[in-house]
Amino acid sequence: MFYTICYHFLFFFGVSVLGWLVETTYCSIRARKLNLNRGFLIGPYIPLYGCGGLLCLWFLNRYYSDPLVVFILAFVGFSSLEYFTSYLMEKLFNARWWDYSNIKYNINGRIVLSNSFLFGIMGLLFIYLVNPFYSSLLEGIPEGVLEIISVLCFLVFLTDFIVSFVIIYRLKSTTRKLKDSTNEISEQVKEELQKNSFLKKRLLDAFPKLQTHYGDKIIDYLRKSIDGGKQGLARSKEKLKGAAKRKKK
Repeated sequence: MFYTICYHFLFFFGVSVLGWLVETTYCSIRARKLNLNRGFLIGPYIPLYGCGGLLCLWFLNRYYSDPLVVFILAFVGFSSLEYFTSYLMEKLFNARWWDYSNIKYNINGRIVLSNSFLFGIMGLLFIYLVNPFYSSLLEGIPEGVLEIISVLCFLVFLTDFIVSFVIIYRLKSTTRKLKDSTNEISEQVKEELQKNSFLKKRLLDAFPKLQTHYGDKIIDYLRKSIDGGKQGLARSKEKLKGAAKRKKK
């Protein structure tokens, strides 16, 4: 029983990493620069892909002999998963993490036809290429070793999830505080922006279309505040270097 749980978690974890690699490569090519900030977790994995991989393993694999059915089920299933994830995160954090409203053939801005088509293609690739290779790889690992690797990966993933959740919740709290005072921020909010500013910046980079229910200007202010803090730190370093040089003279 424990081995089965570990096997499926490691399957989920591996596909999550693969999903991160795919998105990072795709977004970096589109932006023409390296973009490592994908997903709301800090580490190189996107759980949405891992969940999709488990769905393929549990439900789509039985239709291996019928590629058309695999495509249709992946098209519908992954689109539903993306819609549900968008809805759930919006309810939890009062924010829209991605929005396809400006693209044709979308449903409530949560899913879009072009992505759904790609989900169908990805389902085919997963069933006929990724799953056979990765499953055979996992099955070749000794039972005890697989369990140890799975437990270690789970501890890393759990720690990352907790830290990321706290950062997102603080971002939600900050935007709520800014709701009635976007021009004059209280000292408490300034301190909050300074805490884990790197992680907040990473989150905002990962979701460039993030919109809160408290207004888009708030997110823009957060971006400017974090960027301004970095610029101020750089200026301070330059001043210190200049002062050191003058002392030497």
